[in-house]
Amino acid sequence: MRFGDDFFKKVEKKTNVDKNTILSLAEKLQNGNMKDEGTLREVIDTLSKMTGKKVTKEQSDKIISKIIDDKVPKDVDKMF
Repeated sequence: MRFGDDFFKKVEKKTNVDKNTILSLAEKLQNGNMKDEGTLREVIDTLSKMTGKKVTKEQSDKIISKIIDDKVPKDVDKMF
């Protein structure tokens, strides 16, 4: 799926996250080893900065542990 500049401009306006940051994160997610702690920490840190939400080390550790141990629900409804 291809997204045009108009799409990215709308996203940037709503989120204050620029196109390059979005593409960089997408590349990390696509090419990264999502079982690698370093990759996961980078993604969590990037998302934290993008959203303006502070993620403590303890929260990061829990997230990483769940991902590595395949304990993330596949059904979004079960996440909440």
